[in-house]
Amino acid sequence: MEFASIVRRDGPPRGYTTPPFPSLRWAPSEPAWNLYYLGDIWRFTFLWTLIIYGLFHIGAAGVALLMQVGKGKSNWKYLWMVPLSYAFIAGVEAVLAGSVVGLMVGATYIAGNFTMSTWIPFVWGLVNVLVLLVSSFRIQGGL
Repeated sequence: MEFASIVRRDGPPRGYTTPPFPSLRWAPSEPAWNLYYLGDIWRFTFLWTLIIYGLFHIGAAGVALLMQVGKGKSNWKYLWMVPLSYAFIAGVEAVLAGSVVGLMVGATYIAGNFTMSTWIPFVWGLVNVLVLLVSSFRIQGGL
């Protein structure tokens, strides 16, 4: 017996199968995909957070590399490490943020006996990146 089926009071509908990742439906006429198990909610949130963090950090590495254009040739022999280090940092941050948020949101939905659309983990992946972006600035002055 799966842990998620013990936690959830009502089970998924008959014939339910976990939707494949990413399973984002746009048109209202298409059937909606829902997530019912904590493991699925965590996995979708984790994967979206990992993808969005990776894109964000590789973009930042690209900006860092573009800032070095026009500088001396001696800088370029070490700059190959910039995208690798940014990708590693993105992975570590995504594992932590995606796991914590995925488990918290999943537990909240299960405790409230709600079904979760597959769009919710995507939105929480974006929220994680926005929190990272806002927290990267130094806040000056008081309220």
